[in-house]
Amino acid sequence: MEGIAVEPVTAWFEANVDGVTPPLDFSLIPGGRSNLTFRVGDQAGNTWVLRRPPLGQILATAHDMGREFRIISALGPTPVPVPAAIGYCDDESVNDKPFYVMGLVEGTIVRDVETARTALGPAQRRAAGESLVDVLADIHAVDIDAVGLGDLARRDGYIDRQLRRWHAQFEQSKSRDVPLVDSVHERLAKLVPDQGPAAIVHGDYRLDNTMLDTDGHVNAVLDWELCTLGDPLADVGLLMVYWSEKRDEGASALLGAPTTVDGFSTRAELRARYAERSGRDVEHLDFYIAFGYWKLACILEGVYSRYVAGVMGSDRAVVQGMDNQVAYLAERADQALDAMP
Repeated sequence: MEGIAVEPVTAWFEANVDGVTPPLDFSLIPGGRSNLTFRVGDQAGNTWVLRRPPLGQILATAHDMGREFRIISALGPTPVPVPAAIGYCDDESVNDKPFYVMGLVEGTIVRDVETARTALGPAQRRAAGESLVDVLADIHAVDIDAVGLGDLARRDGYIDRQLRRWHAQFEQSKSRDVPLVDSVHERLAKLVPDQGPAAIVHGDYRLDNTMLDTDGHVNAVLDWELCTLGDPLADVGLLMVYWSEKRDEGASALLGAPTTVDGFSTRAELRARYAERSGRDVEHLDFYIAFGYWKLACILEGVYSRYVAGVMGSDRAVVQGMDNQVAYLAERADQALDAMP
């Protein structure tokens, strides 16, 4: 199977996962934009999730499976809902690249308007937005030293580091010229606000990177690939970027924009709830919104380039429109900076 060496991976499961009953079935979980995620089932009805990097050549600093596994392992005992950490394999002879296995969390991932309309009622939509903010505040409240993540990354200069990192990755992975990405990078670098104490930053926090239970509450936060230590307002700014409203008239950071469906909270309500729940000052949030648009443009250009090169497996549905989306996001970042006082 593409992305899975069935026999050696099965042997690893037998040696490292309690109660496994081979043979195993593997199926690609669609919708991911970076790492490949597989559902794994055995003959006894047990189910797990396996995460591995994309196929082919990857950037040296990206797709660190051991880091992701460390993060969800550390957060397991905290109020932050994460899947159970089952096991990690760094032996590339098993499956070409390192991978980790986590528990399967049942629930709904809301990626599009249709799912938002059919899987959630108005009360569940309201609960989803409020729960998303509450869980984000819980992530930012974690004592990084107490959970063993104090050395996950540097604690100072987060935005400066992020600007350098994503601009470098954009330059390495871009498939064409997008000059506005470069000019917005220069503007952001001149406007970085003072940053407070470092917290855990998810790095890609949005509705469809969570699993919702039947009441609409978040029961698992997923996709910790970009997690680091830094300024928590970067997560809030990016959440605002993703959170489209009905009045946005089809213009959104995400293709599909499920939060445009009636019943979801507004951006202003989410912003106010985060300020109250976390106790943080959100006065400079507009800068972080501009940064979020720009960062997302850099990320999507890398994903688009990998799909064009054919290294993201056979599920190519998410690539449609992504080339235009990169330019759109850079424009929104530029406009957000123009609107700052």
